[in-house]
Amino acid sequence: MKVSLKWLQTYFDAPLPSSETIVDAYTFHVFEIEESLGDMLDVKVLPNRAADCLSHRGLAKELAAILDRPLKNDPIRDPLPEFQKTEALTVGIEDPKKCLRYIGALVKGVKIGSSPAWLKEALESVGQRPINNVVDATNYVMLNIGQPLHAFDAGKLTQKDGRYAISVRAAKADEKFTALSGEEFALNPNILLITDANAGNAIGIAGIKGGKAAEITADTTDLVIESANFDGTTVRRGAQALKLFTEASIRFQNRPSSELAAYGMRDVLELIKKIAGGEVAGIVDKYPTHSASNQEVSASLIKMNGVLGSDFSKKEVGDVFKRLGLETVIAGDTFVITPPFERTDLIIPEDLAEEVGRIIGYDRVPVAELMAIVGIPDQARFRGIERIKDQLVEQGFTEVSTQSFVPTGDVLLANPLDKNKPALRTSLEDNLNDALARAKRYAPLVLAPNQKPKLFEVGTVFPKEREFVELRMTERVPELSDIAGISDNLSIAELEDYGKDYVPKQYKLGAYKSFSVYPFIVRDIALWAPIGTEAPFIERIIHANAGEFLVQLDQFDRFEKEGKVSLAFRLIFQSTERTLTDDEINGIMVQVSGVLAKTGYEVR
Repeated sequence: MKVSLKWLQTYFDAPLPSSETIVDAYTFHVFEIEESLGDMLDVKVLPNRAADCLSHRGLAKELAAILDRPLKNDPIRDPLPEFQKTEALTVGIEDPKKCLRYIGALVKGVKIGSSPAWLKEALESVGQRPINNVVDATNYVMLNIGQPLHAFDAGKLTQKDGRYAISVRAAKADEKFTALSGEEFALNPNILLITDANAGNAIGIAGIKGGKAAEITADTTDLVIESANFDGTTVRRGAQALKLFTEASIRFQNRPSSELAAYGMRDVLELIKKIAGGEVAGIVDKYPTHSASNQEVSASLIKMNGVLGSDFSKKEVGDVFKRLGLETVIAGDTFVITPPFERTDLIIPEDLAEEVGRIIGYDRVPVAELMAIVGIPDQARFRGIERIKDQLVEQGFTEVSTQSFVPTGDVLLANPLDKNKPALRTSLEDNLNDALARAKRYAPLVLAPNQKPKLFEVGTVFPKEREFVELRMTERVPELSDIAGISDNLSIAELEDYGKDYVPKQYKLGAYKSFSVYPFIVRDIALWAPIGTEAPFIERIIHANAGEFLVQLDQFDRFEKEGKVSLAFRLIFQSTERTLTDDEINGIMVQVSGVLAKTGYEVR
C-alpha cells in the first residue's frame, strides 16, 4: 500500500521522525518497505494484517505502538452518531452470506465540482488521480480508514412510489455490465451485483467496480452512497474471473470487519457535506447477520516467553498490549485480551506472543544454539544418485530438471497449476526429448561445432503401479560399465548399494554472466594457409576485425593438401541489446575475409 508520510503526520501532534527512521520502524517490527520515495512509502502489508492495515489509520496505529507515541485521534474509536432512517430508499440482499452488511444513504442537493487543494494533494501523494469532490471523498475515506465506498447518481435510478431500491444479487448467465471505464464485461452467476431493483439493471459489481449506468457527473445533484461488507471469497473470485483488480477488491478479499462499514459511512457523509454540500435524507442499514465481537484470547507469560524463547517481564508484556491499544485483563500471570473489531488476526495465544515479540523487537530475543542431531541420517541413496550424476558429467553430459506435470498420465491432479498439464509424468522420456530439441537450438553457443548436446535427468516418475526414480540419457554410454548394472528403474536398494562410501565431487563454478535474450547468427569461414600456420594466429586476426558482436569463435576443421593447410572456423554473433540482421553480419564477414586475404591467406 502506498502511504503518505504527511498523511500519517495528521494522526500525531508531535512531529514524526525522519523517513529513514520510519522505514526502519516498519521494517523491523511489522512490514517490509518495498519502496521509499520522499514523502511516499510503499508498504508490503501481509494478508493477515490487511483487514486493518490497508489504511493510513492502521499504519499510523502501528507506528504509534512501535515508536511508543500516542495517536492524536483514532477515527474508529470515536462513537458513532445515530443515523437518521429513511423510507425513500430500500435495500434488499439476496444472499446474506455474500453480502454481510449494506448501508445505503440518500443525500440530496450536492454540487459536483473540483475537490479542495488539500484533498487533491492527499490523493496525489499516494498515486491516486482526483476526479471530483464526491468520488474523491469516497477514495479518501477508503485510504484513510480502509472501508471501500461508492457513490451512485440517484437521478439515474428509477423511483417507484417515491422510493429508490437497491438490490444485491447474483448476476444472471450472460448478463452484460458496462464499467465506469466504458469497458463491457460478460458476467456469470458467481459474480455479485449491485442493482437498481426498480429497473432491474446492474449499477455496480459488488466490492469491485461501479457502473456507467449510475456514474457521477457534473449534473449530479442527488446521491446514493454505499458502504458495505462483501464476502472476501466472492469478491476475489469475481475479480479474477473478470481480470478486474481494484483498491476496493483488494480490501474486501482480505475480509475487513463488517463493523467498519458504519465508520466509513459516517466519515464520507461528513466529508461530502463539507466539500460538496447537500443534506442527508436518511440511511438504511441492512445487517442480516451481526458480526460476533472478536473472542477473547488469553496467554500466560510462560506460554509467550516459551514461544519466543525470551525472558520478557510481566511489565514489558503489559506495556506492549497497552501501546497496541488492546483491552487487557491480567489474571495472575495470564493476559486476557479482547481484540478490537478490526484486529481479525488475533485468534490464538501464539498471535499474542507474536505481538509481544515484534513490538519489543526480535533483537531482544536471546540467541540459542539448536539441539544437536542425534545420529547421522543414512544418505547412501542420495550418494548413489550423486555418483551417477558425477560420472555422466565427466562424460560430457549436462543435467536437466523438467516439470513433473504433463498433459496425460496415470495420476491426475485435483487442482492442477496448469490446465494443459493436469497429470503426473509416467516417464522422463518425453520431457527429456523436448529439452534436447531446445538444447540443439542453442548448442552453437556452448558446444564445439561438431559436438552434439548430451543431456540426462534423474527424477521421480508416477506410473499407476508405483512411483520410482528413473534415469534417462539422450544417448547411451557403453563405457560406463558401473551405470550399465543399473536400469532406468532405479530401486532404492540399488542406489544405496551404488552410493556406499561415495563422496560427491565438488565442482568450481565460474562467475555468472548474463545471457542475451536475442537470437544469434552463425557464420563459417575457411582458408588456405602455408604449412605450419597456427590456428591461434588466425583467430587473433578474426577477433580483431569481427567487431563487438562476435561472442564465440571455434576451429572445427583442419587438413593438409599439396603443401598447404586448410583451416575452418565457426563464428557466432549475438547482441545483448537487439536482434542482429543478416546484412550487417554479412558486412562484417566481408571485412574479415578482406583482411585475411590482404594478410596473404586464400579464403575459400
